[in-house]
Amino acid sequence: MLRYVIRRLISLGLSLLLASALIFSVVELVPGDPASFMLGTGAQPETLAALRRQMGLDLPLPLRYLHWVGGVATGDLGHSFTYKTPVAGMILDRMQVSLPLALLALALAVLVALPIGMFAAARRGRAGDTAIMATVQIGIALPNFWFAMLLVLLFAVNLRWLPAGGFPGWDHPGAALKSLLLPAVALALPQAAILARVLRSALVDTLGQDYIRTARAKGLSAGQALRRHALRNALIPVLTILGMQFSFLLAGAIIIENVFYLPGLGRLIFQAITQRDLIVVQGAVLVLVAAVIVVTFLVDLSYALVDPRLRA
Repeated sequence: MLRYVIRRLISLGLSLLLASALIFSVVELVPGDPASFMLGTGAQPETLAALRRQMGLDLPLPLRYLHWVGGVATGDLGHSFTYKTPVAGMILDRMQVSLPLALLALALAVLVALPIGMFAAARRGRAGDTAIMATVQIGIALPNFWFAMLLVLLFAVNLRWLPAGGFPGWDHPGAALKSLLLPAVALALPQAAILARVLRSALVDTLGQDYIRTARAKGLSAGQALRRHALRNALIPVLTILGMQFSFLLAGAIIIENVFYLPGLGRLIFQAITQRDLIVVQGAVLVLVAAVIVVTFLVDLSYALVDPRLRA
């Protein structure tokens, strides 16, 4: 197990290094010059050249990458071209919104999907299973931004139970959680539908195994066999989907963040792209890629905890 962890950590480091090179190259190849964007089209060539020297944009591309990745290794992601502040601080501020939002949405998705998937699997082929799978299919197809606007109309405009947007900060935890609840529900709906469908399929396959029939023959009820034996053995594909969903919720919530006007990481990337603030784009995307790689690593470790056969 220790050798497996060490190999995975080495693979994680190499993946992150390769990702940093790819991110830097792709962002640098995007058309447009940050200095020209900041000064406008009427800037004098001398002024433009001076600003490019000040921003380090006149250096060769490999040297700029080495400077950037060297700073990343020490926790320095550079300074924003637009705001003149450390990129690491900007990302940390936005992660205080995006990370709790992703965790809350994932928790809601699991709380909804787990009982629904188990119920559908226990009643496979019956009317309840068919109704749940039809509802799940609608949840998968439903655009989350449209569902988010419906939530705003119902709970913010009509009932006035929850705020329609904005984020007051964590100085007021109750108000902060209330402001994240509607966007979390909007994000959780399609993820819960996907998770319920995967769990139901995995449980149906598991319930047909010989050891489930043996457990039933020993006197366990269908529900006991499902909870004690089938559920744990069906968790491998569920854990894979959970890892992918967390990465998506952390990185792909930009539309929901704009609907609810949340100052999250996705919105920061969108603003940085429109402002040609390349150093912010590179740093934020690298943090998201690192989060995906770390989550994948943790999911791989969880496989061994769920299935002892994988420890060998």
